[in-house]
Amino acid sequence: MKCIINRRAEFSASHRYWLPELSEAENTEQFGLCARAPGHGHNYVFYVSMAGELDEYGMVLNLSDVKHVIKREVTHDLNFSYLNDAWPEFQQTLPTTENIARVIWQRLAPHLPITNIQLLEHPELWADYKGNGMEAYLTISTHFSAAHRLALPHLTLEQNSEIYGKCARVNGHGHNYHLEVTIKGEMDPRTGMIADLVAFQKAVDDYVVEPFDHTFLNKDIPYFAEVVPTAENIAVHIRDLLQQPIREIGAQLHKIKLIESPNNSCEVFCSEADFTQAAGQQREAALA
Repeated sequence: MKCIINRRAEFSASHRYWLPELSEAENTEQFGLCARAPGHGHNYVFYVSMAGELDEYGMVLNLSDVKHVIKREVTHDLNFSYLNDAWPEFQQTLPTTENIARVIWQRLAPHLPITNIQLLEHPELWADYKGNGMEAYLTISTHFSAAHRLALPHLTLEQNSEIYGKCARVNGHGHNYHLEVTIKGEMDPRTGMIADLVAFQKAVDDYVVEPFDHTFLNKDIPYFAEVVPTAENIAVHIRDLLQQPIREIGAQLHKIKLIESPNNSCEVFCSEADFTQAAGQQREAALA
């Protein structure tokens, strides 16, 4: 029986976005505050996903062995380090979130059957790397507060209540929505970036957070005058709003995840292939 297992690890390190071939003004223009000397630090957390068959002891791998491999190959060098100098890979390509994930994969792949490296720079920014050349995924998380009512205008209150339950009540209700936006693309071989992070954040803020925050979605967002603002429909609309702005910053929108409450969330993808792949992976995990 096949199974995917995950091992968590962490390290604390500093880094600086700085290219010696650029002037100080050029570095500041390109990297903003991240170009400041002598750098800044993070408490990094990463997850190593590994796949394999269960053995006679009910394990894919001995996690004690996995822990020692991760320490020997990654955290021993990176913990309490200045990343730009810690590994030669970071002198060729800057230690961005996505590139650190890529290099961790390269260090661990000869020793472990990896399927994904997820690296969190902080709780609102993380990258995933799946071993595909310079392609990586970058996710930012944010939030907005909004109210909505679930009801179809051509139905009675009783009919809407039968479909939507309490969510059909006439004065609506509110949520603190948690939003995760994932882009994918090729890392620049010198900067290590899929896209400019400031531009990525600005696109999400300008097209979603600012227009949606502290609104009554049915009344304040024209799209929802005709479309019931379920979590699924909100996520689809956010996907449609962001696809072009993300293309303009040089990346591809991959996935929108909208968490309406601790009990309810949905995910929409930007291509049928991405959806099929994700659904297949979830089915395999469930069957395992």
